Amino acid sequence: MDNTQVRMTNLFLQLGLDSSAEAIAEFIRTHQLPADVRITEAPFWSESQRQFLQEKLEDDARWAIVVDQLNESLHEDAVKAQ
Repeated sequence: MDNTQVRMTNLFLQLGLDSSAEAIAEFIRTHQLPADVRITEAPFWSESQRQFLQEKLEDDARWAIVVDQLNESLHEDAVKAQ
């Protein structure tokens, strides 16, 4: 069983990204997505990152919550523009 704490910092660690609060905020600020682009279709993910996100959305409710939170954060500008 995976006992990893489900938090944004651990999601970024799982994705192989800097997990500091500043780095997460910067990533979200600089990787905003258009409203019609799903998080798993974003062009900035590697194939392994894309697969990880897709698997977590499909298979693991604990991780799906934090992936959804990241998805919402990456679409903030698109939502504000509507």
